[in-house]
Amino acid sequence: MIHFASEVIYANEVNVVLEERIYRIIRELAEKDGLSLSMVSRELIREALELREDAALAAFAESRAKTLKEADLIDHDETWKD
Repeated sequence: MIHFASEVIYANEVNVVLEERIYRIIRELAEKDGLSLSMVSRELIREALELREDAALAAFAESRAKTLKEADLIDHDETWKD
């Protein structure tokens, strides 16, 4: 099931030409959840963008971890003391 934020968005429009297989999947999801093709498509695009963002942040964190020096680390208590 696809979950949506309860926000009304008035946004730009994009026309997309889909392969038949992808269109069928989106149509089936929309029918199953009682939603429009546009709503399902919008949520799938949003999820894909979030996944890309997560992957980019993970790659950044990994590159930072490779250059991390143990001498630069501080423990939890030291981090939060006044």
